[in-house]
Amino acid sequence: MVGIYDCFGYGGSFDVPFEERYRLIKMAGFDCVMLWWSDKFGRGAGYQEDVSLAKKAGLEIENMHTPVHGQNFLSSDDLEGENVYETYFRCVEDCAVFHIPTMVIHLPADQYPVNELGLKRLEKIIHKAEDEEIQIAFENLSNINNLDRVLNAFQSKFVGYCYDSCHHQNYAPDIDLLNKYGNRLMALHLQDNGGKHNQHQLPFDGDIDWKDVMRKITLTGYQGATTLEPMNWDYEDLSIQEFLACAYQRVKRLDDMRNL
Repeated sequence: MVGIYDCFGYGGSFDVPFEERYRLIKMAGFDCVMLWWSDKFGRGAGYQEDVSLAKKAGLEIENMHTPVHGQNFLSSDDLEGENVYETYFRCVEDCAVFHIPTMVIHLPADQYPVNELGLKRLEKIIHKAEDEEIQIAFENLSNINNLDRVLNAFQSKFVGYCYDSCHHQNYAPDIDLLNKYGNRLMALHLQDNGGKHNQHQLPFDGDIDWKDVMRKITLTGYQGATTLEPMNWDYEDLSIQEFLACAYQRVKRLDDMRNL
């Protein structure tokens, strides 16, 4: 099964309506989508409707990405910290209501260490996830110390890891993250690290050694979808149909590497 992040560009306010977007994703050959679960980044209201729109198009929901704007305040003993906690808790509730199996969370960058208050907040969120049987996958960014602390603190089968290939290359290239956390792998954000933003490129357009990455993913025993998280920032000359066709070709190459 192969998938793609649904908010991959084409208008700051998403000029292509999401009902049409999902139809085009399905037509390109994808089996599933990862949803952006927030009204930020120009998404606007109505993002909860994406579940039914995607399913109407024949797509499965692989996971949803929780909001990221307050991520560094997880351990703050103030209103901003409480807002982050409440946002993630509501995301667990939404996953249960909308039958989304997994949610992806950005832990704070390492200059904002997860303290005891942050761990207590996560513990409440994780207990709720266990009650609802929702998986929480923590993603690698410039947060490897925090990621290590949280994954060591919570050994629940509902707590795991979201591997982001570009963030790995950009922030922690000397750490074998898939070997370290691969036995807890729950989600993939596959993207390359070239272009004007040095991230969110289509695979094979940057510097990542995809043969090595996919070999290591295979060795983890991960059985989930092979999923892309690209943006169209360096592909503005392509129509949305052309972009999706190219993305599908790339993700199939990656998926084939898992089966060699």
